Amino acid sequence: MDAMVSTPGAEPWSSTGRGRAGRVGVLLVHGFTGNPLATRPLGQRLAAEGYRVEVPLLPGHGTSHRDLAGTRYEDWAGAVGRILDHLAATCERVVLVGHSLGGTIVLDLASSRPDDVDGVVVINPLVADREQLLAKLAPVLAHLLPFVPRDLAGMPTDDLARPDVEEHAYALVPAKAARSLIKQLPRVRSQLLDLTQPLLVVRSPQDHTVPPRNSVELMQLVGSGDVRELVCERSYHVPQLDYDADEVEAAVAAFVGEFVPS
Repeated sequence: MDAMVSTPGAEPWSSTGRGRAGRVGVLLVHGFTGNPLATRPLGQRLAAEGYRVEVPLLPGHGTSHRDLAGTRYEDWAGAVGRILDHLAATCERVVLVGHSLGGTIVLDLASSRPDDVDGVVVINPLVADREQLLAKLAPVLAHLLPFVPRDLAGMPTDDLARPDVEEHAYALVPAKAARSLIKQLPRVRSQLLDLTQPLLVVRSPQDHTVPPRNSVELMQLVGSGDVRELVCERSYHVPQLDYDADEVEAAVAAFVGEFVPS
């Protein structure tokens, strides 16, 4: 049985869509230790325009860091993949949107399943940075401590410029779960040339969780001939909740709008 969501607002969310826009499915994936509080506002904006929207809660998230400790990258990507299966079978077009770890997952799926994905949006995704998190976790892992404070893991609490917004991510990071993500990064990077769909990269030059070079390098690694970027100068790691939220929502809505069947 799945653990009960303990963080208010962290529940998964969806909208069935309507009209021509409802023939486009949009799947929005949150980040590591986070929850749909970071992705639902953007999903609701898209749902208001008629798109079919899925905002899942990844396994082990939204409950307790102890639940997350029992999950791995394969569990998170597998859960997203199953939702993609359903959208690909029932929608004419599918756009994937991912923040941080969610960005890693949607890049993984889009590059490995190009026939099922029509467009991709990533927000400060993790693709290139293996050293920071691994180096910070290594001393702890050597002593077999299962949980690491966020700051020690290179993941500041509420990495937002706005002081009045909270992400409500876990305060402790399960070391083995984090390591499972790090191990997948070389494979994900190696297949990025197979990502040929239109890609929108939303990036923050001041990101204290995922070094900004991740997004810059991503744009050079993909095989897509249609790569766009939105630079969020006023925001940190979670620009869709930060000072640039309106710009992020407008840019993503315009991007998704290009996939509405005529």
